[in-house]
Amino acid sequence: MFEVNWKFGQKQNNMHRFDEAIPLCFAKHYFVARKDSSLVRSRQHHLSFCAIFVIVAIMWIHKLPAAVWFEQIKGSAMRKLLDYVVLAVVCCASANAADQWGLERGTPDMKSAGSLTFGPEDVLFVGDTKSAAVFAIATGDTTGDPSKSNINVEDVVDKIGSLVGGNATINDIAVSPATGNVFVSATANDKPALLKIDGAGKITQLSMTDVLFAKANLAGAPEDKVTGEGRRAKNNRKDAITDLAFFEGKLLISGLRNASTASSVRELSFPFATADQGVGVQIYHAAHGKEEDYAAMRTFVPLMIDGEPNLLAAYVCTPLVKIPMKELESAADRIKGTTVAELGNRNQPLDMFSYTKDGGNYLLLSNSARGVMKITTSGLSDNKGLTEPVRGGGAAGQSYDTVETMTGVIQMDKLNDTHAVLLVEKDGHQNLRTVALP
Repeated sequence: MFEVNWKFGQKQNNMHRFDEAIPLCFAKHYFVARKDSSLVRSRQHHLSFCAIFVIVAIMWIHKLPAAVWFEQIKGSAMRKLLDYVVLAVVCCASANAADQWGLERGTPDMKSAGSLTFGPEDVLFVGDTKSAAVFAIATGDTTGDPSKSNINVEDVVDKIGSLVGGNATINDIAVSPATGNVFVSATANDKPALLKIDGAGKITQLSMTDVLFAKANLAGAPEDKVTGEGRRAKNNRKDAITDLAFFEGKLLISGLRNASTASSVRELSFPFATADQGVGVQIYHAAHGKEEDYAAMRTFVPLMIDGEPNLLAAYVCTPLVKIPMKELESAADRIKGTTVAELGNRNQPLDMFSYTKDGGNYLLLSNSARGVMKITTSGLSDNKGLTEPVRGGGAAGQSYDTVETMTGVIQMDKLNDTHAVLLVEKDGHQNLRTVALP
């Protein structure tokens, strides 16, 4: 009886009300938008489409003109409509997560919870060294404002232990860039746990049953067994994953692999595809005065240097190494990084992030024995690297300042443009603190 012009949402004759074309036009534009990521960029946009679609569909079914429709929907009818909208939004959320990020509903077979980092939207990546795998988990975390978060929790480990049942150990923390809530990976009674601490300091445990998730197994991971003897005895599986970062649509993973060049970096596209053995990394260790390729990065950050993406990685005893991302992508099996600083021996780097303050760009690096370092990134592009030994626990290369007000820092992450969240150990207690960036 009539034709609908999809582009303009106008019928070609006047035999039917304009309102009848609305749902058809909406559906057409919605499915076109689903094919164009620039039109539907987030789960929130997708949910808006779903909710509006339910409303206009009901309008069409009841043959009500848009001008009078809302006037006629009263009382229980409105409540029923809202029930339909909520149901549609929930269903669409699950479908969208599965469609967009390759997540499926189920129970992750996680054996340990270590390194954390956030990916797109509410997706949290979790390193599982025991399984030699990484998990992507939809947290459902959508409420909060990083600019208003001020998280301070006394005896946070004890409180987590009371919540999950058992003696707890915190393995890592990560701040959601979207909400400012802090996520914690922990071990309690040899079992993994994930927790959320909101802006008011409330701690809740994330359910690992019937959640949206994806898993990527790491090829060529070290065997889960102790090798070596005496002081050299160790289980390299524990260092299969030492740090994670999400950058330009890829999950970056540092750790060890079962190869002649054990130290490696892996790049996993997300949604997950096949995970290869990664690229081996060789460095010059100035404190040791030799080339090395067997020690894993302890922590790293992606960083733009002169418009080019790089990794800045810190190792035990404490070389700071620059690795161009384009070399990772083009290397067959092995690359050599540039040691841009030696920050002192007998020390293990613990955590690191980058930030900007007063027009300068910096790295903030926490350490086991050398405090928290504020390292300038100025001059990194011209830094040709150290090639001579640095003896006696000395430092060389990129300059830094020790932040005297930050002591006992175990884990940390940037909260917003002006503050960081620190896990601080003092007098046998571990506390979560929000502090100004130095």
